[in-house]
Amino acid sequence: MTAKRAENQFRSFRRRLGTLAGDFLTLGVPLSMARAPGRLDVMGGVADYSGGTVLEGTLGEAALVAVQPRGDDLLVAHSYQATAHGWRTPVTLHLADLYTAGRLKSPAQLRVLFPREAHWASYVLGAFPVLARNRIVSRWPHGATLVLDSGVPMGAGVASSGAIEVATMAALLHAYDLALDGLRLARLCQQVENHVAGAPCGVMDQVTAALGEAGKLLILLCQPSQVLGLQPLPSWAATFGIDTGVKHTVGGRQYARARVGAYMGLKIITSHLAPRALGGYLCNLTPEQFRRDWWDRLPSKMTGAEFLSRYGETDDLVTTVDPAETYSVRGCTSYPIYETARVRKFVELLTQASETGDERPLVRAGRLMYAAHWGYRTLLGLGATETDLIMRLVRKRGPKHGLYGAKTSGGGSGGTMAILARADANEAVEEVADEYARRTGLQPHLFVGSSPGTLAFGLRRVNLQA
Repeated sequence: MTAKRAENQFRSFRRRLGTLAGDFLTLGVPLSMARAPGRLDVMGGVADYSGGTVLEGTLGEAALVAVQPRGDDLLVAHSYQATAHGWRTPVTLHLADLYTAGRLKSPAQLRVLFPREAHWASYVLGAFPVLARNRIVSRWPHGATLVLDSGVPMGAGVASSGAIEVATMAALLHAYDLALDGLRLARLCQQVENHVAGAPCGVMDQVTAALGEAGKLLILLCQPSQVLGLQPLPSWAATFGIDTGVKHTVGGRQYARARVGAYMGLKIITSHLAPRALGGYLCNLTPEQFRRDWWDRLPSKMTGAEFLSRYGETDDLVTTVDPAETYSVRGCTSYPIYETARVRKFVELLTQASETGDERPLVRAGRLMYAAHWGYRTLLGLGATETDLIMRLVRKRGPKHGLYGAKTSGGGSGGTMAILARADANEAVEEVADEYARRTGLQPHLFVGSSPGTLAFGLRRVNLQA
């Protein structure tokens, strides 16, 4: 069913591309096409930037991108969704715009090319300077037209940007006859988001979109990106998502504050240890070690100015400490350490349930999701009252209605709640969504089912028909 849905998306996109022939696209010139799904963060989430282990599933919703080489040096990006958001489409650059005096522009200079009304195109056209900076391409031989059609809701906490980046990068590499393994592709996509789009995300979104598989949860050790395996769910279990309708962003102040707080904690801890202790990752501390050796030594609150005067900047490459901000250092440091321990236990419980056919391990796994949600809210200062409401509605119905647990998906505030449930619990999930709508006046979007990642689905080269 999931593979059929993906194929239907591909065929629909191909038909839509035909309407652009003679306008954006040229008949007789092949197009390279790629598809990348959104992702559901089942466990782990914002532990990614601290070197944690995360557990990610793919969604049925996906972004599709087609790339057609041009005979000139223009880069043209068109989005079917841009106009609905009030953005400009197409966005056109010249390859020369990526350079100053023969050298690639800096990330800050590249971001100027994408003002607010054209910012969406940074996730697409940003692939060109990233591939050049990493010497995958020495010099682009010609321009290209790129067409984006994304069904992954924006601001829902399900990695819409990661899906766009992976689909774009994969289609672009295919169009220029370049080949990279999935992990390298994902890391380059992360650079697009960090350095061109300017959002401080980890790499879990891009790895899941590239390497995920339908019906399985990808286990990723974010040090920086080591796939530990693909965890199948028990045959009677499934994951669902409910989008609260509250905008979620990793580019916002709350997410940045939580991330900076964790890096402040890491800097304080490693200042007492040998150089490169912990390998540069907080999550190489166990909860027991952290509680015994560091809990009382970290400040609960600390201003950016005080931290900078004592320790200097953190080692994070995509955020900076704001002297005027007050950070929850202890809470933001402890969350990823404890969350990684929860993820590992969660995987054990899934395996135990699959091997025994016993439902009780999934009930315990659900409790871990509730603990993750609590820490996300109270330790990191993320989340929203709407996500709390869905958590309570899921918990009220509980295992007797087939609902084991729920937590916020990804980073930021608002967005989607991930739910672990029996596969036949659609009605209970819909009841939660309906009650949520009645109590808030918001219309939630349900995510049901999963689909293959980009490499599992495959890349296609097609010709438009007159």
